[in-house]
Amino acid sequence: MRLTMYTDFSLRVLLYIGVKGKDELSTVQEISDAYGISKNHLTKVAHELGKHGLIETVRGRGGGIRLKLAPSDINIGEVVRKTEDDFHLVECFNCELNNCVITPACRLKGVLHEALAAYFKVLDSYTLADFVENNDGLRAILFR
Repeated sequence: MRLTMYTDFSLRVLLYIGVKGKDELSTVQEISDAYGISKNHLTKVAHELGKHGLIETVRGRGGGIRLKLAPSDINIGEVVRKTEDDFHLVECFNCELNNCVITPACRLKGVLHEALAAYFKVLDSYTLADFVENNDGLRAILFR
């Protein structure tokens, strides 16, 4: 399974503002500069993260974004579920578009469902706090 760039960027935004600190504001431009990625992409990502209730925006002069929740309340599995739009590992996972002729007798789909469940079980066992708290190495890279 492969995550989209959108989910990758979403996780990076959360890491950046999570490392920065609870009350400190970050701008999309500074996050873009830190990662060397498009400000336009990050603007869309930040907007969606706000709609999901993960970050909040402070408008006006000196404004920016910050976490709306404590890092320990941001579950990585939930972030991935909210930012990915397709977990159809194979055609038969999508009932509307499935044309696979072996679907009624296929045992592989059960194994793939089990693998996807295991994938989320691992992601669900982590919160943003696991990656941002006491992470001086990440802080040094992002805020040089």
